[in-house]
Amino acid sequence: MDTVKILDEGKAVSLTFRGGRERRFHAIWLRDNARDESTRAPGNGQRLITLGEISADVRIAAASVDERTLRVTFQPDGREIVYDIHWLAEHAYDGVHSRAPGWVSTEIETWDAGLGQRVPCADFSTVSRTDGALGDWLYDIRRFGFAKLTGGPVKIGALLEVVALFGYVRETNYGKVFEVRTEVNPNNLAFTGLGLQAHTDNPYRDPVPTLQVLYCLENSAIGGENMVVDGFRAAERLRQESPRGFDLLSRYCARFEYTGSAGVHLRSRRPMIELMPDGELVGVRFNNRSASAIVDVPYNDMDDYYRAYRRMSDLIDEEDMQVTFKLQPGECFIVDNTRVLHARRGYSGAGSRWLQGCYADKDGLLSKLAVVEKQRERA
Repeated sequence: MDTVKILDEGKAVSLTFRGGRERRFHAIWLRDNARDESTRAPGNGQRLITLGEISADVRIAAASVDERTLRVTFQPDGREIVYDIHWLAEHAYDGVHSRAPGWVSTEIETWDAGLGQRVPCADFSTVSRTDGALGDWLYDIRRFGFAKLTGGPVKIGALLEVVALFGYVRETNYGKVFEVRTEVNPNNLAFTGLGLQAHTDNPYRDPVPTLQVLYCLENSAIGGENMVVDGFRAAERLRQESPRGFDLLSRYCARFEYTGSAGVHLRSRRPMIELMPDGELVGVRFNNRSASAIVDVPYNDMDDYYRAYRRMSDLIDEEDMQVTFKLQPGECFIVDNTRVLHARRGYSGAGSRWLQGCYADKDGLLSKLAVVEKQRERA
C-alpha cells in the first residue's frame, strides 16, 4: 500500500496500492462492511447491526494506512475501525466495467466434444478418505459442470453416499431416489431402450434441483451410453451466430409443465437462457418433453424466437458438442442441472440397464468446496 486519500468531504476514501492501482471505497460501504466485534459476530461473521443503525450522514474524518491495514475514523459517532488491506483488494468494486450479456464467471470453463479424454473423474474411495481429493473433484464439478466417480460400491442406495460427501439429497415427488431401470425387449413399453435428447431435468420446478446424480448398478445392454452437453457453450455459440436469437431466449420466458403423477401439477416460467442483471450467464433450461405453450413472446418476435429455439436445439444435438461415456456398475456421474444437459443413447440386444438417480443442490457442494479451499490456504 502506498497512499490513502479522503475524497468528497469524507464521503469516500481512495487507496493507491503498490503498482499504482487506485481503488475508491464509499464511507457507507466501509462502515457497513466493518469486521469489528460490535459489527460482526465473532463466531459466525453475521452482521449485528442493521443499515438503519448506521447514520445516513456517515463520513470519514481520518484515515491512515500501513502495509497490512487501513485505519478509518468515522463521524458522527467517532468510531475507529481497522480493515485488512488484502480483504479490501479482493472486494474492491471500483473499476468494475459492464460486460456483454452472456459472460461467464472465471471459475467456469465451457467445453464441447474436444474435452475428450479430459473428462473429470475421481475414485470413490479416495474422495471419501481425503478432503484434498474431494476438493479436487468438487472443483472440477464447479469448473466443468459435471464429473464422474468410479470404484464405488455396487449396491442399492450407494448414490446417497455420494451426496453425503458434500451435502443433502433434495426429495421430490419422485422420492429421495428414483429408478432408471430399462430392460431390452421388455414386457411393458414403459421400459424401453429409446434414446433421449439432451435436456436439463425438472425445468417445471422453481427452483429446479441444481444437481443430479446418476449411479450405475447394471449396464449389460448394447448401447445406452450417457451423453452430456455444456449448455453454456451452446448458449455462447448461439450468441456468436445470432445475437438477436440469444437476446430473445434470454429476454422472454419459456414455460414448462408436468402433470404425469396423481396429485402433482408443476409449472414454471423462466427463460431458456438465464442471465443475472449484469449479464452473467447463470442458467440454461432446456427440455422439449416438458415445454408447454410459449405465451410470453410478442407476436412480432415469435418467428425469430422459434428460429433461435430451433438453433439452440440443433446445437445441442451436434456431435461436436457432445461428450459420451458408458458407465460401469459402481460408477456414477453428477451434473450441474442449471448448466449441463444430459442424455442417453438408445440400446438394443440382450441385457439390462439399471441406474439410480437423485437430486441435490449446489449450495452444499460449493459450501464444502469453499471450506476445503480455505483449509488449503491455512495449511
